[in-house]
Amino acid sequence: MGELTVTASAPLPKLPGRTKAAILLLSLGPEQAAEVFRHLNREEAERLAVEMARTGRVEPGTANAVIEEALDLARAREYIVEGGVDFAREILERSLGAERAAGIMRRLSGMVERRPFEFLRTVPPMQIQAFLSQESPQTAALVIANLPPTTAAQVLAEFDPEEQADISTRVATMSETNPDILVAVEDVVREKLSSALDHEFAAVGGVKSLAEILGNSDRGTERNVLDRLERVDGKLAEEVRALLFTFEDITLIDDRGIQLVLKDVDQRDLVLALRGVGDDVLSRIFTNMSERGAEMLREEMQYTPPQRRKAVEEAQGRIVAIMRRLEEEGEILVARG
Repeated sequence: MGELTVTASAPLPKLPGRTKAAILLLSLGPEQAAEVFRHLNREEAERLAVEMARTGRVEPGTANAVIEEALDLARAREYIVEGGVDFAREILERSLGAERAAGIMRRLSGMVERRPFEFLRTVPPMQIQAFLSQESPQTAALVIANLPPTTAAQVLAEFDPEEQADISTRVATMSETNPDILVAVEDVVREKLSSALDHEFAAVGGVKSLAEILGNSDRGTERNVLDRLERVDGKLAEEVRALLFTFEDITLIDDRGIQLVLKDVDQRDLVLALRGVGDDVLSRIFTNMSERGAEMLREEMQYTPPQRRKAVEEAQGRIVAIMRRLEEEGEILVARG
């Protein structure tokens, strides 16, 4: 297979989308590119890998233009989530100019026009909840799973504890939604709220969706949902908790809390867990240890041979479990959300 060399003389807008994606991933480097590949299905990953292999030397100007375009599209999508299409267009025109903004919005138009429940973006959460409270829990879960996480969290908080638990369980166990069902639900919601929508059918819900919603909820809602979900399905509750907490969240605990966590942590786990973490995490750990303890930890980290990523993640998971336990017992506070 011949090598494809992309030069700055090739007009960027005429490059195929797959070529742009390959250039972007090559620019990101192996670790970040691998993270992107984890979110692709097998066919997409194979096609993109072939394109990356075919793409040879990329001129800096071309690479920069591809990255800039990707950033523009990402910002535009954030603006859409924050305030809708008109808000995004206005912000882009002010910052980038009318012509460039129009180009970005054209590239995003398909995604924007087909977004499910787009019209609910301007409806107050209390009003959405008032409507959903008259519907079945499954319908409520379907609508909430399609909302942006921040809005979904606000709507969920309006329900009473029993309904929160029921709806959250349904969101967490939801997989792909039948397009016909989604159309019917949208039609009902649209009719009752006297709005209009062009929509797309997408896979929504699942554990990750619920974790995003709870991550934007107040602590009372989060605790109530997890407690009740634990009684219904302990394994499912544990999956949600695992997504709510990460090892890096230790930086969101005050000094006294970190000291309590370290008190229960096995030294061998700590040595493994600190491999590859950021300086902010290392700094918070070392400053909450005695001078001698920090010195011994540095020495162990220095002389411990390289470990497999799985071993590091397992060690971090055991420390996260200690953090969760201490927070549930009220001993520490993780300042998330």
